[in-house]
Amino acid sequence: MANITVIGGTGYTGSNIVAELASRGHRVTSFSRKAAPAPVEGVTYLHGDATDLGAIAAAVQGADVVIGTLAPRGELAGRVAGIYQELPGLAKTPKDRLILIGGWSSLRPAKGAPRFTAGDGVPERFRAEAEEMAGVADWLEAGDRGVDWIFVSPAAVYGAFAPGERTGTYRTGADVALQAADGSLDTEISGADFAKAIADEVDEHRLTGHVAFAH
Repeated sequence: MANITVIGGTGYTGSNIVAELASRGHRVTSFSRKAAPAPVEGVTYLHGDATDLGAIAAAVQGADVVIGTLAPRGELAGRVAGIYQELPGLAKTPKDRLILIGGWSSLRPAKGAPRFTAGDGVPERFRAEAEEMAGVADWLEAGDRGVDWIFVSPAAVYGAFAPGERTGTYRTGADVALQAADGSLDTEISGADFAKAIADEVDEHRLTGHVAFAH
């Protein structure tokens, strides 16, 4: 059993992860700006502004694992990278685990190739947030951050607009985009299976660096 804080724990990704972790008996704290529409029994819900580092520090106190699920849009546009860059300094020891959820566009089409965000395939309305999260991945990879971290990209088709169903299975890759069965990059993963992948990693601690999950 671990003490886990999920930053952004009432959003689509965060709420799925919180529910999955709690179902496995972990002690889970959710930190978010909004209240959970359907609180999970046994979860501690804290509310505050993610840009308030004092509030974040209090939320992660005593955590063995910190999971960041913030999206750089709305009030957090242009601010998530700065928040995440402060997290390693809030960890109590270098052994603490930091799991940050990014986007599919942070992946690469081939080993050593530029990230998808460097090309023109990202829709303009999503470009700013995609580039911000890719910048987080670059920052993590640039040096020793004093914590044991992974940066996770979901499949190309993922989100509240396509919740899918729980299958109990998923594939794991590194920072190169996984392919669908037809050879395209149109991979999918349900919210429940993505949460299972994250919870499995919390329990098994197998992966390092930039990783991807897809069906």
